[in-house]
Amino acid sequence: MLYKRSSQLFAEAEKVIPGGVNSPVRAFKAVGGTPIFVKSAKGAYMYDEDGNRLIDYINSWGPMVLGHAYEPVVNAVIEKAKLGTSFGMPTELETQIAALAVAMVPNIDKIRFVNSGTEACMSAVRLARGFTKKDKIIKFAGCYHGHSDSFLIQAGSGAITFGSPNSPGVTAGTAKDTLLATYNDLDNVAALIEANKNEIAAIIVEPVAGNMGCIPPNKGFLEGLRQMCTDNGILLIFDEVMTGFRLARGGVQELLNIKADIVCFGKVIGGGLPVGAFAAREEIMNYLAPLGPVYQAGTLSGNPLAMAAGLAMLQALDSDPTIFKRLEEKTAYLHAGIDRVLKAHNIVFTINRIGSMISVHFDSNPVTDFKSAAKGDNERFKKFFHGLLNEGVYIAPSAYETWFITDALSYEDLDFTIAAINKVAQTL
Repeated sequence: MLYKRSSQLFAEAEKVIPGGVNSPVRAFKAVGGTPIFVKSAKGAYMYDEDGNRLIDYINSWGPMVLGHAYEPVVNAVIEKAKLGTSFGMPTELETQIAALAVAMVPNIDKIRFVNSGTEACMSAVRLARGFTKKDKIIKFAGCYHGHSDSFLIQAGSGAITFGSPNSPGVTAGTAKDTLLATYNDLDNVAALIEANKNEIAAIIVEPVAGNMGCIPPNKGFLEGLRQMCTDNGILLIFDEVMTGFRLARGGVQELLNIKADIVCFGKVIGGGLPVGAFAAREEIMNYLAPLGPVYQAGTLSGNPLAMAAGLAMLQALDSDPTIFKRLEEKTAYLHAGIDRVLKAHNIVFTINRIGSMISVHFDSNPVTDFKSAAKGDNERFKKFFHGLLNEGVYIAPSAYETWFITDALSYEDLDFTIAAINKVAQTL
């Protein structure tokens, strides 16, 4: 495929935008080459500035669960835009989507809308600290909760060592209150809790990790975290920015029957527009201003266009009892096809999958945490990515990202993708 126009646009963007992109992974640094500039998208397909059609497996990193330009969402945004795009005042829409979200998700009484997943996770941690009157949090290596200072932390010299910043601009003072744990390792978490008795406000976790590839929790892992939090007066925060309203109507809490104390949302809840949210039981949420002492605010929070898009999306999901079964079946079909063709070419690989999230790791060992994810053959992944791109299939330009399946994908699309992988596998 030719990407002449995209290359020109990227060169122009680099002059006025740092790295030519407004989010780093888009820059293709992990895979090499020049980013693709999208002109339009519909259903399961994106169309770039050179006129190429790409079957899309990132779907705006998750929210396009029903496909691009989903008509009810588009119409809702258009009709709302005619009435005004922003007021900085309450609207009925905010209450409508809040009531629907609370009805769909188990174990939450109230929800507050913000503008991104980063903002939702940042606010959830602040709320947890205010509610518990403790300062430290535990996060897991490889779990991404946005770019707030508290989350940009890497491991120290041992399992119970304070983290250190891995981005300039994050202070040592911030880093010392973030403890880094290993995903799927309860013993490691227990050691951190023991070493920091009565100091930990919250454990924040992606209940299904999506930023080191798709990594489901081991059996008993989330249950163990829940019990440790209960036993030690720690709040359990589920970052369901990726998984919320995608893996089940009520997210991972419903899917795996685990109760979190605070849940963060994004992506699907906005129907493709910039929206985040965090939710909890009433006694925790009432700690927020204006009822309580924990301050959080945003001029564009509850923006009517975003609320219209999100409400249309949630209504569509809520009214379709078979949607999540269809998504899982399509993902399983793709899994089986990839497994078949890679084995036929003697490629070393591991596939992780849960619901409509899936990832391919070029390593034969189980991928259960960031360390094992990092063992994959990234040079092979680069060839895999560019091979698929040349065949008209777009996956995430990083070995550390999950693929997201949309209901707009047909089985013909899936067969096309499997055939493309079969062709690319011959070159790996």
